[in-house]
Amino acid sequence: MTGVPAPVKKEDILDKITVGISACLLGEKVRYDGGHKHDRYITDTLGQFFDYVPVCPEVEYGLPVPREAMHLADNVDDPRLVTVRTCIDHTEGMKKWAGKKLDELSRRGLSGYIFKSKSPSSGMRGVKVYMGSSPPVHRGVGIFANAFMKRFPLMPVEDEGRLHDPGLRENFIERVFVLKRWQDYLEKDGTAGGLVGFHSDHKLLVMAHSPRHLTTLGRLAAGSKNTPAHPGSLYIETMMEGLRLIATSRKNTNVLHHIMGYFKKELSGEEKRELLDIIDRYHRGLIPLVVPVTLLNHYALKYDKTYLKRQHYLNPHPVELMLRNHV
Repeated sequence: MTGVPAPVKKEDILDKITVGISACLLGEKVRYDGGHKHDRYITDTLGQFFDYVPVCPEVEYGLPVPREAMHLADNVDDPRLVTVRTCIDHTEGMKKWAGKKLDELSRRGLSGYIFKSKSPSSGMRGVKVYMGSSPPVHRGVGIFANAFMKRFPLMPVEDEGRLHDPGLRENFIERVFVLKRWQDYLEKDGTAGGLVGFHSDHKLLVMAHSPRHLTTLGRLAAGSKNTPAHPGSLYIETMMEGLRLIATSRKNTNVLHHIMGYFKKELSGEEKRELLDIIDRYHRGLIPLVVPVTLLNHYALKYDKTYLKRQHYLNPHPVELMLRNHV
Protein backbone atom coordinates (compact mmCIF):
# COMPACT_ATOMS: atom_id res chain seq x y z
CA MET A 1 0.00 0.00 0.00
CA THR A 2 1.15 3.56 -0.70
CA GLY A 3 0.31 6.83 1.01
CA VAL A 4 -0.59 5.11 4.27
CA PRO A 5 -0.71 7.76 7.01
CA ALA A 6 0.48 7.10 10.53
CA PRO A 7 -1.16 8.79 13.50
CA VAL A 8 0.18 12.26 14.21
CA LYS A 9 3.14 11.77 16.55
CA LYS A 10 5.56 14.11 18.28
CA GLU A 11 8.50 13.00 16.18
CA ASP A 12 6.53 13.70 12.98
CA ILE A 13 6.14 17.41 13.81
CA LEU A 14 9.23 19.18 12.49
CA ASP A 15 8.11 22.65 13.52
CA LYS A 16 6.21 23.34 16.69
CA ILE A 17 3.00 25.34 16.46
CA THR A 18 3.39 28.94 17.60
CA VAL A 19 0.96 29.79 20.39
CA GLY A 20 0.72 32.95 22.46
CA ILE A 21 0.40 32.61 26.23
CA SER A 22 0.23 34.55 29.47
CA ALA A 23 3.83 34.52 30.70
CA CYS A 24 2.97 33.59 34.29
CA LEU A 25 1.62 30.23 33.09
CA LEU A 26 5.13 29.30 31.96
CA GLY A 27 6.49 29.95 35.45
CA GLU A 28 7.73 33.49 34.86
CA LYS A 29 7.53 35.54 38.06
CA VAL A 30 5.62 38.47 36.63
CA ARG A 31 2.47 38.59 38.74
CA TYR A 32 1.59 41.55 40.95
CA ASP A 33 2.83 39.70 44.05
CA GLY A 34 6.08 38.60 42.41
CA GLY A 35 4.85 35.05 41.90
CA HIS A 36 3.75 32.93 38.96
CA LYS A 37 1.01 30.46 38.00
CA HIS A 38 3.09 27.74 36.38
CA ASP A 39 0.86 25.16 34.69
CA ARG A 40 2.80 21.94 34.08
CA TYR A 41 0.28 20.50 31.63
CA ILE A 42 0.86 23.54 29.46
CA THR A 43 4.65 23.41 29.68
CA ASP A 44 5.35 19.68 29.97
CA THR A 45 2.63 18.20 27.75
CA LEU A 46 1.49 20.86 25.31
CA GLY A 47 5.01 22.26 25.28
CA GLN A 48 6.13 19.21 23.31
CA PHE A 49 4.12 20.53 20.36
CA PHE A 50 3.66 24.27 21.02
CA ASP A 51 6.32 26.95 20.77
CA TYR A 52 5.13 29.62 23.18
CA VAL A 53 5.26 33.38 22.76
CA PRO A 54 4.94 34.66 26.35
CA VAL A 55 3.15 37.93 27.06
CA CYS A 56 2.59 39.76 30.35
CA PRO A 57 0.54 42.85 29.53
CA GLU A 58 1.11 44.58 32.86
CA VAL A 59 4.90 44.18 32.90
CA GLU A 60 5.34 44.93 29.19
CA TYR A 61 3.11 47.98 29.61
CA GLY A 62 5.65 49.22 32.15
CA LEU A 63 4.49 48.24 35.63
CA PRO A 64 7.00 46.82 38.13
CA VAL A 65 7.16 43.45 39.90
CA PRO A 66 5.84 43.40 42.54
CA ARG A 67 3.13 46.03 42.04
CA GLU A 68 -0.19 47.12 43.38
CA ALA A 69 -3.01 44.79 42.38
CA MET A 70 -5.52 46.01 39.79
CA HIS A 71 -9.11 45.18 38.94
CA LEU A 72 -11.81 46.06 36.44
CA ALA A 73 -14.34 48.66 37.49
CA ASP A 74 -17.51 50.60 36.65
CA ASN A 75 -18.84 49.08 33.40
CA VAL A 76 -19.07 45.44 32.33
CA ASP A 77 -19.01 46.18 28.59
CA ASP A 78 -16.28 48.84 28.72
CA PRO A 79 -14.55 48.55 32.10
CA ARG A 80 -11.72 50.64 33.47
CA LEU A 81 -8.48 49.06 34.68
CA VAL A 82 -7.63 50.63 38.03
CA THR A 83 -5.33 49.90 40.96
CA VAL A 84 -7.17 48.49 43.95
CA ARG A 85 -5.84 50.79 46.69
CA THR A 86 -4.78 54.04 44.99
CA CYS A 87 -7.38 53.92 42.18
CA ILE A 88 -4.89 54.88 39.47
CA ASP A 89 -6.53 54.42 36.06
CA HIS A 90 -4.37 52.46 33.57
CA THR A 91 -7.13 51.85 31.01
CA GLU A 92 -6.02 54.10 28.19
CA GLY A 93 -2.34 53.32 28.68
CA MET A 94 -3.03 49.58 28.55
CA LYS A 95 -5.19 49.93 25.44
CA LYS A 96 -2.51 51.96 23.67
CA TRP A 97 0.15 49.39 24.57
CA ALA A 98 -2.15 46.54 23.50
CA GLY A 99 -2.58 48.04 20.04
CA LYS A 100 1.18 48.06 19.48
CA LYS A 101 1.59 44.58 20.95
CA LEU A 102 -1.08 43.16 18.68
CA ASP A 103 0.73 44.61 15.67
CA GLU A 104 3.83 42.73 16.83
CA LEU A 105 1.94 39.49 17.47
CA SER A 106 0.33 39.65 14.03
CA ARG A 107 3.80 39.03 12.60
CA ARG A 108 4.55 36.03 14.82
CA GLY A 109 2.35 33.51 13.00
CA LEU A 110 0.26 32.52 16.02
CA SER A 111 -2.16 29.60 15.70
CA GLY A 112 -3.73 29.99 19.15
CA TYR A 113 -3.52 31.75 22.51
CA ILE A 114 -3.80 30.61 26.15
CA PHE A 115 -4.87 33.34 28.57
CA LYS A 116 -4.59 33.57 32.35
CA SER A 117 -8.07 33.13 33.77
CA LYS A 118 -9.68 35.88 35.86
CA SER A 119 -6.90 38.37 35.13
CA PRO A 120 -8.04 42.03 34.70
CA SER A 121 -5.69 42.30 31.74
CA SER A 122 -5.70 38.75 30.30
CA GLY A 123 -8.89 37.03 31.45
CA MET A 124 -10.99 36.07 28.43
CA ARG A 125 -14.28 35.64 30.32
CA GLY A 126 -15.80 35.77 33.78
CA VAL A 127 -13.46 38.44 35.17
CA LYS A 128 -14.72 40.32 38.23
CA VAL A 129 -15.97 43.86 37.54
CA TYR A 130 -16.41 46.06 40.62
CA MET A 131 -19.31 48.48 40.41
CA GLY A 132 -19.37 50.89 43.35
CA SER A 133 -20.71 49.45 46.56
CA SER A 134 -22.49 46.58 44.81
CA PRO A 135 -21.00 43.06 44.78
CA PRO A 136 -18.70 42.46 41.79
CA VAL A 137 -20.16 40.79 38.71
CA HIS A 138 -18.24 37.95 37.02
CA ARG A 139 -18.90 39.01 33.43
CA GLY A 140 -15.87 41.06 32.48
CA VAL A 141 -13.12 40.52 29.91
CA GLY A 142 -9.53 41.61 30.52
CA ILE A 143 -8.39 44.71 28.62
CA PHE A 144 -5.68 42.94 26.60
CA ALA A 145 -7.67 39.74 26.06
CA ASN A 146 -10.61 41.75 24.75
CA ALA A 147 -8.41 43.64 22.30
CA PHE A 148 -6.76 40.40 21.17
CA MET A 149 -10.02 38.57 20.48
CA LYS A 150 -11.40 41.53 18.53
CA ARG A 151 -8.21 41.78 16.45
CA PHE A 152 -7.96 38.01 15.79
CA PRO A 153 -11.56 36.68 15.84
CA LEU A 154 -10.64 33.39 14.14
CA MET A 155 -7.84 32.56 16.56
CA PRO A 156 -8.52 29.61 18.90
CA VAL A 157 -8.29 31.00 22.44
CA GLU A 158 -8.75 29.43 25.85
CA ASP A 159 -7.70 29.99 29.45
CA GLU A 160 -5.72 27.59 31.59
CA GLY A 161 -8.63 26.93 33.93
CA ARG A 162 -10.91 25.68 31.17
CA LEU A 163 -8.12 23.52 29.74
CA HIS A 164 -8.65 21.22 32.73
CA ASP A 165 -12.02 20.27 31.22
CA PRO A 166 -11.32 17.33 28.83
CA GLY A 167 -13.94 18.35 26.28
CA LEU A 168 -12.91 22.00 26.15
CA ARG A 169 -9.24 21.02 26.06
CA GLU A 170 -9.75 18.74 23.07
CA ASN A 171 -11.85 21.33 21.27
CA PHE A 172 -9.22 24.06 21.71
CA ILE A 173 -6.23 21.93 20.68
CA GLU A 174 -8.09 20.48 17.71
CA ARG A 175 -8.88 24.01 16.47
CA VAL A 176 -5.24 25.05 16.90
CA PHE A 177 -4.10 22.17 14.68
CA VAL A 178 -6.77 22.97 12.08
CA LEU A 179 -5.80 26.63 11.91
CA LYS A 180 -2.13 25.67 11.58
CA ARG A 181 -2.97 23.38 8.67
CA TRP A 182 -4.92 26.22 7.07
CA GLN A 183 -1.98 28.59 7.50
CA ASP A 184 0.31 26.00 5.93
CA TYR A 185 -2.12 25.57 3.02
CA LEU A 186 -2.14 29.34 2.37
CA GLU A 187 1.66 29.48 2.53
CA LYS A 188 2.41 26.42 0.40
CA ASP A 189 -0.55 26.28 -1.98
CA GLY A 190 -3.47 28.67 -1.71
CA THR A 191 -5.11 27.45 -4.93
CA ALA A 192 -8.75 26.51 -5.52
CA GLY A 193 -7.67 22.90 -6.06
CA GLY A 194 -5.80 22.98 -2.79
CA LEU A 195 -8.90 24.28 -1.04
CA VAL A 196 -10.94 21.37 -2.39
CA GLY A 197 -8.35 18.98 -0.99
CA PHE A 198 -8.23 20.78 2.36
CA HIS A 199 -12.00 20.59 2.58
CA SER A 200 -12.08 16.91 1.66
CA ASP A 201 -9.54 16.02 4.34
CA HIS A 202 -11.54 17.83 7.05
CA LYS A 203 -15.07 16.73 6.10
CA LEU A 204 -15.60 14.18 8.86
CA LEU A 205 -13.95 16.39 11.46
CA VAL A 206 -16.35 19.23 10.70
CA MET A 207 -19.27 16.78 10.56
CA ALA A 208 -18.56 15.83 14.18
CA HIS A 209 -19.01 19.47 15.18
CA SER A 210 -21.67 20.84 12.86
CA PRO A 211 -23.25 19.18 9.81
CA ARG A 212 -24.84 22.54 9.00
CA HIS A 213 -21.46 24.24 8.69
CA LEU A 214 -20.15 21.30 6.66
CA THR A 215 -22.88 21.88 4.06
CA THR A 216 -21.94 25.55 3.73
CA LEU A 217 -18.25 24.71 3.50
CA GLY A 218 -18.95 22.18 0.76
CA ARG A 219 -20.65 24.84 -1.35
CA LEU A 220 -17.77 27.27 -0.83
CA ALA A 221 -15.14 24.68 -1.74
CA ALA A 222 -17.03 23.47 -4.82
CA GLY A 223 -17.67 27.02 -5.99
CA SER A 224 -14.01 27.94 -5.73
CA LYS A 225 -13.29 25.88 -8.86
CA ASN A 226 -15.62 27.98 -10.98
CA THR A 227 -14.85 31.52 -9.89
CA PRO A 228 -11.73 33.69 -9.88
CA ALA A 229 -12.65 34.98 -6.41
CA HIS A 230 -11.04 32.68 -3.84
CA PRO A 231 -13.46 32.17 -0.90
CA GLY A 232 -10.61 31.62 1.57
CA SER A 233 -11.57 34.15 4.24
CA LEU A 234 -15.23 33.15 4.27
CA TYR A 235 -14.30 29.48 4.18
CA ILE A 236 -12.02 29.53 7.22
CA GLU A 237 -14.36 31.86 9.11
CA THR A 238 -17.17 29.37 8.58
CA MET A 239 -14.99 26.40 9.50
CA MET A 240 -13.67 27.92 12.73
CA GLU A 241 -17.18 28.99 13.69
CA GLY A 242 -18.41 25.42 13.24
CA LEU A 243 -15.47 23.88 15.08
CA ARG A 244 -16.17 26.01 18.15
CA LEU A 245 -19.27 23.86 18.65
CA ILE A 246 -18.46 20.88 20.85
CA ALA A 247 -18.34 17.46 19.17
CA THR A 248 -20.85 15.62 21.36
CA SER A 249 -21.08 11.87 21.75
CA ARG A 250 -24.23 11.88 19.62
CA LYS A 251 -22.52 13.74 16.75
CA ASN A 252 -19.41 11.57 17.05
CA THR A 253 -21.58 8.46 16.96
CA ASN A 254 -23.14 9.64 13.70
CA VAL A 255 -19.68 10.11 12.20
CA LEU A 256 -18.54 6.69 13.42
CA HIS A 257 -21.55 5.03 11.78
CA HIS A 258 -20.85 7.01 8.61
CA ILE A 259 -17.26 5.72 8.55
CA MET A 260 -18.43 2.19 9.19
CA GLY A 261 -20.43 2.38 5.97
CA TYR A 262 -17.17 2.41 4.00
CA PHE A 263 -16.50 -1.18 5.11
CA LYS A 264 -19.87 -2.76 4.40
CA LYS A 265 -18.37 -5.05 1.75
CA GLU A 266 -15.21 -5.96 3.64
CA LEU A 267 -16.29 -6.68 7.21
CA SER A 268 -17.71 -10.03 8.23
CA GLY A 269 -20.97 -10.23 10.12
CA GLU A 270 -19.11 -10.81 13.37
CA GLU A 271 -16.81 -7.83 12.74
CA LYS A 272 -19.79 -5.60 12.02
CA ARG A 273 -21.52 -6.67 15.22
CA GLU A 274 -18.35 -6.07 17.21
CA LEU A 275 -17.89 -2.60 15.71
CA LEU A 276 -21.54 -1.67 16.28
CA ASP A 277 -21.25 -2.81 19.88
CA ILE A 278 -18.12 -0.72 20.44
CA ILE A 279 -19.75 2.35 18.91
CA ASP A 280 -22.84 1.81 21.07
CA ARG A 281 -20.72 1.51 24.22
CA TYR A 282 -18.98 4.77 23.32
CA HIS A 283 -22.38 6.42 22.76
CA ARG A 284 -23.53 5.29 26.21
CA GLY A 285 -20.42 6.72 27.84
CA LEU A 286 -18.86 3.39 28.80
CA ILE A 287 -15.66 3.67 26.76
CA PRO A 288 -13.69 6.62 25.33
CA LEU A 289 -13.80 7.76 21.72
CA VAL A 290 -10.27 6.51 21.13
CA VAL A 291 -11.52 2.89 21.17
CA PRO A 292 -13.85 2.95 18.13
CA VAL A 293 -11.54 5.41 16.34
CA THR A 294 -8.58 3.07 16.77
CA LEU A 295 -10.54 0.15 15.34
CA LEU A 296 -11.75 2.23 12.39
CA ASN A 297 -8.20 3.40 11.76
CA HIS A 298 -7.15 -0.25 11.68
CA TYR A 299 -9.79 -1.09 9.09
CA ALA A 300 -8.95 1.99 6.99
CA LEU A 301 -5.34 0.84 6.77
CA LYS A 302 -6.15 -2.84 6.36
CA TYR A 303 -8.54 -2.25 3.47
CA ASP A 304 -6.59 0.69 2.03
CA LYS A 305 -9.43 3.21 2.12
CA THR A 306 -7.66 6.22 0.63
CA TYR A 307 -10.40 8.73 1.49
CA LEU A 308 -10.54 7.65 5.12
CA LYS A 309 -6.76 7.54 5.50
CA ARG A 310 -6.68 11.24 4.63
CA GLN A 311 -9.37 12.18 7.13
CA HIS A 312 -8.08 14.31 10.00
CA TYR A 313 -11.02 13.10 12.09
CA LEU A 314 -9.21 9.79 12.55
CA ASN A 315 -5.90 11.47 13.45
CA PRO A 316 -6.61 15.09 14.43
CA HIS A 317 -3.74 15.64 16.85
CA PRO A 318 -0.69 13.86 18.33
CA VAL A 319 -1.44 10.56 20.07
CA GLU A 320 0.71 11.57 23.06
CA LEU A 321 -1.88 14.20 24.06
CA MET A 322 -4.47 11.43 24.64
CA LEU A 323 -7.29 13.90 24.07
CA ARG A 324 -9.81 11.22 23.18
CA ASN A 325 -9.04 8.95 26.10
CA HIS A 326 -11.58 10.44 28.50
CA VAL A 327 -15.11 9.12 29.06
